[in-house]
Order: sequence, then C-alpha cells, then structure tokens
Amino acid sequence: MKIMIEMDILKASTDWAKAEVFSSKMVLLFSVLFFLAAFGFWQLGKTTMAKAFVWPVLVSGLLLMAVSAGLYFSNKPRIAQFETAYNKDGKAFVKSEIERTAKSQNELAMVFKVLPLIIIAAALLIIFISMPLWRAIGITTIALMTLLMFVDSNTDARNTAYHQHLLTKKQ
Repeated sequence: MKIMIEMDILKASTDWAKAEVFSSKMVLLFSVLFFLAAFGFWQLGKTTMAKAFVWPVLVSGLLLMAVSAGLYFSNKPRIAQFETAYNKDGKAFVKSEIERTAKSQNELAMVFKVLPLIIIAAALLIIFISMPLWRAIGITTIALMTLLMFVDSNTDARNTAYHQHLLTKKQ
C-alpha cells in the first residue's frame, strides 16, 4: 500500500511539473504569435493606428517570452528532482510541496485581483486618451493581461488539484 501511495505522489508531482512545462511551451507559442503580429503591423500597417501597434505588441511578445522561460526553467528541472527528493525523505518532500503549492495559491489569488485592475486601467486609457500609441498600448495590455489570466487560471486549477492530492495522500 505504501509503495502505491509513493508511486501515486511521484506520478502526481511529475505530471504537475510536466503540465507546467507544457504551459510554458504554449506561452512561448503565444509570444511567437505576438512577434508575428508586430512584424505584420510593421510591414503591412498603413495607418497611424496600425503602425502604433508595432512596439506595444513587440514588448508584449518579449514579456511573454520571459514568462515562458521562467515557467520552463523553474519546472523542467523539478521533473528529475522530484523522485530524488521523495526517495531521500518522502514526508519532507510532501510537506515542502504542500507549503509551496499553498504559497502559489496565495500568489495566484493576488494575480486574479491585480490583472483585472490593469485591464480596467488600460480600458480607461483607451477611452480617455485619443493618441494612437496610447490606444495601442491599452489594447495590447488588455490582450496580454487576458492571455495571462487564461494561463494563470489553468495554472491555478492545476495547482489546486495537486495541492488537494498532496493533502489527501499525506503520510
């Protein structure tokens, strides 16, 4: 029975880390799409408004690339480290993962309060400032924050399920 619980915890942990790595690859794909959009606005944009999107969309692509790299480089090594850490001290591993996932839940709760406020500020920017660059910044910010909320909602669901799994399998 203990071996089944160990395998279950290790599988859940590695599945969680693999899902985070996959999520980083999806964010990277979105960053590439933002880069392509910036290139499109640069090459094909004929209006002042279209040309105004080049820099905001390019910067958003860079930010998404940084998010992707952060997700990837923080979670890829965990896949191999989980088994070693669990075999070294299973109870300490589970305890540290429970603490880490609880901390992540608190951070994600804050994210879901801040990102909508940023979206509201960007919407107000679009409404009250008529300069093309500022409108492009507002629109791009809304797109970026919406995308980040989408990614973080999946991360939150995955983190919550993993946290609950750890709590139920706690030794």
